[in-house]
Amino acid sequence: MSGLLATFAHTLETTLPVFAMVFIGIGLRRIGWIDQNFVSTASALVFKATLPTLVFLSIIRADLTTAFNVKLLLFYLAATLASFGAVWFWAIRRVSKDDRGVYVQGAFRGNCGIVGLALAANLYGDYGLSAGGILLGLVIISYNVLSVVVLLAYQPGKSMSFSNTVKDVVRNPLIIAVVIAIPFAAWEVSLPQWVMTSGNYFASLTLPLALLCIGATVSLKAIRTDSGPALGASVWKMVSLPALCTLAAWLAGFEGRELGLMFLFFASPTAAASFVMVKALGGNDRMAANIIALTTLLASVTVTAGVFILQSTGLA
Repeated sequence: MSGLLATFAHTLETTLPVFAMVFIGIGLRRIGWIDQNFVSTASALVFKATLPTLVFLSIIRADLTTAFNVKLLLFYLAATLASFGAVWFWAIRRVSKDDRGVYVQGAFRGNCGIVGLALAANLYGDYGLSAGGILLGLVIISYNVLSVVVLLAYQPGKSMSFSNTVKDVVRNPLIIAVVIAIPFAAWEVSLPQWVMTSGNYFASLTLPLALLCIGATVSLKAIRTDSGPALGASVWKMVSLPALCTLAAWLAGFEGRELGLMFLFFASPTAAASFVMVKALGGNDRMAANIIALTTLLASVTVTAGVFILQSTGLA
């Protein structure tokens, strides 16, 4: 019994700091200390500068023989495609055609770049950041392509240029950071200590700032007034898919920090970028916002429970 309590306490030490920052963001927005202008500016700073710096530094410090795991990358891609197909098949039978694309995207597209990476860093330190950063490159590409496919399938009269989508992915600051960092790590290129120290200062802004912004964008009012099928998509995202994909990963032979890292990415709440894409294509943006809010709130419970189960059973 004391062992389980110790494991649970360690689990809370991992997950509570991350979700506490999200709830602080909700509180600061409600009392007016941060507003939409702050969120827009801070989010842009994180996406374009501090997060790429964090990913770059974590990868160049990594042992690529450990962090660059082809088997893990291939499994995660296969699990993502299977999840995408399963949710789409479910939605065809149970969700109205107009909302189907929004439902599917919200149910499979996780916020791995912020929440997943923050949790991985808390649980696995440098390995979580480096291996998570490399996995993030695959996530960005696959999530963007699949989201475009399913949203355009149910938005008649709307179009999105494939070439523009490819350009957006190629120019994504996180993709660029991963591509540049891997040769540095492979050739063991050393940067001056003052550069590393300055970079660490700058990168340390990433997770608290990003998590505050996530909290500040959660609309509790929207959840109360109109949830609809958003709840179903949220259950898929936070319960069904993490459980099924993590079980499949364990059956495929993954364990320890590899299994834990994939669980944290599978169990991340829906990405805020999903709202932006729905809005751009004229879809049901209220439903997209509700899914983001619901999954973000659910994550504090489901992720904590998942990490506790994995650690108490010795799997991760």
